[in-house]
Amino acid sequence: MKNLVSNFLDATVVGGFSRIGYEVRSRLGSFVDVESMDLTGRRIVVTGPTSGLGRETCVMLARAGADLVIVGRDATRTSVSAEEFDALGRGTVSVVVCDMGDLEAVASASRAIAAGGKVGALVHNAGALTHERVLTAQGFESTVATHVLGPFLMTSMLVDTIARVNGRVVTVSSGGMYSADLPRVAGGRTLEMNELQYNGTRQYAIAKRAQVVLNEMWAEKRPDVHFAAMHPGWADTPGVKSSLPTFRTVTRPLLRTPRQGADTIAWLAAADTLPAPSGTFWCDREPRSTHKTATSRATDTPDRRRDLWNWCETVTRPFAG
Repeated sequence: MKNLVSNFLDATVVGGFSRIGYEVRSRLGSFVDVESMDLTGRRIVVTGPTSGLGRETCVMLARAGADLVIVGRDATRTSVSAEEFDALGRGTVSVVVCDMGDLEAVASASRAIAAGGKVGALVHNAGALTHERVLTAQGFESTVATHVLGPFLMTSMLVDTIARVNGRVVTVSSGGMYSADLPRVAGGRTLEMNELQYNGTRQYAIAKRAQVVLNEMWAEKRPDVHFAAMHPGWADTPGVKSSLPTFRTVTRPLLRTPRQGADTIAWLAAADTLPAPSGTFWCDREPRSTHKTATSRATDTPDRRRDLWNWCETVTRPFAG
């Protein structure tokens, strides 16, 4: 019955992505509150911790006793968040200042995190949907750099540290990735849209599709670490308010709270065991399909996957040192 109801909600999209989906599934699944778990001694790294899903994830993990390493690009805001989380839990909270789109900064941050000791989980949450094409310090389109290249580099540099404790890497994707095909990344082509074709929403969806594919590929390449990607449904976060104001106005009565959107993120990082293999894509603590259209499935080929991985590796390797 639970699976039938959940699949029906997912098929309707609105039912599955809205607060209705979370409220029904959390009741049917008898979700255990993450805050009731004992994460004492578990060091968890969370990027993008100062608002929205990242903040709610950190609140839950802090109250469960985790030792948090929060990675934010604004030193003042990140320090204020650290004080908040420190007051909530019994674990430690440390700050690493880093813009996840700046590959030099990501490499430096990764070295600092590795030097600090074991990592039980790495949560890639940082990101934003922007409508103007902006280039990073290294000349990459900012959405692709922040959502794909930065996390790929950080994962590459921390994966051995995570493997020592059979840890996890959790990637926060988006339901918007369902609208994007996997592009061909070869022959001079990258994930980045050029100035003439640029559409911020489309670029975001492409980056989120790439995250899900890379999550599966990491799982294949590194069986000693558990990889999980997820989408949070439609949550009422500051990011949605600023980047999709019309969408928020129309759907606001149906939007999830930030805590509901973040629940699966925190659970994936905190649960003792996960009921599905490494590489799984999740929503509301349940595995989800990574495709909803025939075209997205048809373009997700072994060759395109290989080219995506090779491009990410080629671009980020010089920064890993």
